[in-house]
Amino acid sequence: MCGRYVSTRSPEDLARRFRITDRDFGDPLAPSWNVAPTDEVWAVLERAPREASAGASATRQLRTLRWGLVPSWAGDTRIGARLINARVETVHEKPAFRTAFARRRCLLPADGFYEWQRIEDPGTGKTRKQPYFIHSEDDRVMALAGLYEYWRDPDTGHDDDPSAWLVTCTIITTEATDAAGRVHPRMPLAVAEDHYDAWLDPARQETGALRDLLEQPAGGRLDARPVSPAVNNVRNDGPQLVEAVTAPAAPGSDPAP
Repeated sequence: MCGRYVSTRSPEDLARRFRITDRDFGDPLAPSWNVAPTDEVWAVLERAPREASAGASATRQLRTLRWGLVPSWAGDTRIGARLINARVETVHEKPAFRTAFARRRCLLPADGFYEWQRIEDPGTGKTRKQPYFIHSEDDRVMALAGLYEYWRDPDTGHDDDPSAWLVTCTIITTEATDAAGRVHPRMPLAVAEDHYDAWLDPARQETGALRDLLEQPAGGRLDARPVSPAVNNVRNDGPQLVEAVTAPAAPGSDPAP
């Protein structure tokens, strides 16, 4: 799974990286080294403007969404905390995700993500969870495959009231590879740059073709380094969270780099 990640790039940097055509970013998000479920996060998506005429082409936007997908049919928003991830193997058929998979796909920019490995403390013999920061070896921003969804608050009056709508997202996960696989069996799925256009295009709705885009994670090697357990507390933030610390290897396994 993916339960925490890092997102510190400015909206201007992300706009250049993802060729954003609509530069209305709204209120910018502060850099975060400890993005947690239900936080507001940056998302790249394509939509036609609401006031546009029928058949108008979609524009690429950089928007803030809440992490933790709330399906349109949900009775309330609490379900979102349980839907922070969607497995690539079943995302196209699960009721919570299948409509968004066909129509509302996005990219979630990340500097990297955290995963935890259960290891034994040599001093006490007790096991604990050691966090690792996993990122591209070249430190390029990762484009995590995501879905987004609109939820209408039944207690508000009009559809054109912005407060009536909550827009949320989820991260698609896959089997872990490379350095991430030595830490945790699952990892977020990063989309290859040459697949951005097809993945974001809302006119593409054929399930088989969309699944083909996610057959393999994006290329590039990953690096995993042990970091402070301070990241376990969502109230902690700052670049010190991704600094390497010394950690013992898990019994019977190779140490993560």
